[in-house]
Amino acid sequence: MAERSPDPDPASGPHPSPEEPHDTTADPVAVRRRFPGLANQIRHARRFVARQLGDTPTAATATLLTSELATNAVTHSASGSFGGKFEVAVYRADTWVRVEVRDLGSSEQPRAQHRDPYDASENGRGLDLVEALAEKWGTDPRPDGMGRLVWFELTWEDHPAPEEP
Repeated sequence: MAERSPDPDPASGPHPSPEEPHDTTADPVAVRRRFPGLANQIRHARRFVARQLGDTPTAATATLLTSELATNAVTHSASGSFGGKFEVAVYRADTWVRVEVRDLGSSEQPRAQHRDPYDASENGRGLDLVEALAEKWGTDPRPDGMGRLVWFELTWEDHPAPEEP
C-alpha cells in the first residue's frame, strides 16, 4: 500500500542539472511505496508510478525512467542483497513530477556513462537515458544515512480546459 507523507528533507548536494530541483517541502505531498529488492519488483514500481501520474503528458517517460532507477537500485546497490528493499516516492504538481528512488547505497556514486551510440554492450545506458529525457536529475545521500536517493524531474505545459461559451 502506498503511504502519503510530507517529505521533510529537501534535495541537497551536488546535482548534474544546472538548475536547483523543485522544493518538495513546500510543494505536493509524496506518495511512497517500498518494494523488496528483487528484479521482479521493478514492474510493480513502474505500475505504481503510472498509477500516480494517470494521463499526465509525461507518464510514459516517468515510468521508463523509474524502471531504469529501480533496476539500478536492485543491480548496483545493497538493495539487491538478501532482505534488501528500495522505495519509490512520487511528487506530482500541476505541471511537474519528481520521482525519487531510495536505495540502500553502494561504494560507487551513480553517474551517466556517456557511452558511444555505436557501443553494442547491453549495460551502462540507464542513467544516460535519465540524463537525456529528464528536465533535471541527481543523486543525494539519504538524510537517515542509510543509502542514497536518485531522482528525476519532468515538466509539461499547463493547458487549461477551454472555457465554454
